[in-house]
Amino acid sequence: MTDISTTRILILDDDPFILKLLARMLINLGFPSVDCCENGVDALKLLDDATTRPDLILLDLNMPGMDGIEFVRYLVERKFTGSLILVSGEDERMLKTTEKLVQAHKIPILGYLQKPVQPEALRMQLMKLASSLSGQSEKGAVPKTYDVEAIKNALNSGELVNYYQPKVRVETGEIVGVETLVRWHHPVDGVIYPNQFIGAAEKYGLINHLTQTVLEQAFAQAGIWQKLGCDLKVAVNVSMDNLTSLDFQDTVVRLAAETEIPPNRIVLEITESQLMGDERVPLEILTRLRLKRFHLSIDDFGTGHSSLTQLRDIPFDELKIDQGFVHHASKDVTLRAIYDASLALAKQLNMEVVAEGVESREDWELLRQTGCDLAQGNFIAQPMPAEELGGWVKKWRARIEAESLVSGGEEQAQ
Repeated sequence: MTDISTTRILILDDDPFILKLLARMLINLGFPSVDCCENGVDALKLLDDATTRPDLILLDLNMPGMDGIEFVRYLVERKFTGSLILVSGEDERMLKTTEKLVQAHKIPILGYLQKPVQPEALRMQLMKLASSLSGQSEKGAVPKTYDVEAIKNALNSGELVNYYQPKVRVETGEIVGVETLVRWHHPVDGVIYPNQFIGAAEKYGLINHLTQTVLEQAFAQAGIWQKLGCDLKVAVNVSMDNLTSLDFQDTVVRLAAETEIPPNRIVLEITESQLMGDERVPLEILTRLRLKRFHLSIDDFGTGHSSLTQLRDIPFDELKIDQGFVHHASKDVTLRAIYDASLALAKQLNMEVVAEGVESREDWELLRQTGCDLAQGNFIAQPMPAEELGGWVKKWRARIEAESLVSGGEEQAQ
């Protein structure tokens, strides 16, 4: 089903007035095939009939009998392949929690609408459906995966290339560093992002080779910038999988010596995607690197296992607030509370704070108002090849002045 005008929509709500209102809105927006149900039992009957099975369900949460959350469980049992929009009078925290639950069940969810529903808000959600259908028809629903031989060949033939995303000081706008983000320049498929090959590299035991490749490029590039007089801290992502052998520390120290990069200009961003097993080796490596004045950053703080336990056990000097707690935090009470708590905790521990995922002017202004140290995100710059950084710096300095991003404008960014 790729023609949006043929989309079959089911509205499930116990209020007859809401059913009529939403049905009228959908018809006015060009969706003539609409079914309405006042309870989950009747809705499931429509799902079980191939001729009435919906492509999209507008689902209320708080209903007598079968509530919306229970209904989702029945959708999972029936392997529902359509999409959901939550429609409810519940508060935003409840809606967001339910949205997370639906995502965990692997059911596509376009978002949620709070009652009373506004036609424009409904139209925006339906535009996501159109975009989703278009993307599926053009690209296919399943992203391409790569086998062990393809990844080995990429490593051995130099197809993995480092991109760099700037980190800027919020108070002045000055660029102070970059995060290294690897891209695969595939000869046939073009630029491939890490989420399509990092997991496979870990699975096939190639993550150490991959990390060493990234490190070697990053140190070499740091050396080039240093010779040009650019005083930048270069950050590289390191997983706990890289910290199972003492060879890792030797590699980092050797690369710094060979490229004559001061250790305090290198930041190792530690992401722990799984629970640490034998913690002795990782703790020894990280503590020795810190003693040699390499900087350690706890990445994606507040997610996965990047938590208070890591702050207690590892001598980090930088904390990166995960993008999920930064973007929209200026207008989301829950996100703002988590952002504020993370910032305050880092300040109390005398750690520098980096806010990831700065996507809008509103995000940027929040950082200014709250005294966050550093910012990173697409509002500032997307990751770029090293050769593009100089041109970006000139544009960024001009933008600081033109958009009044900091007090004092361009002169502070010099």
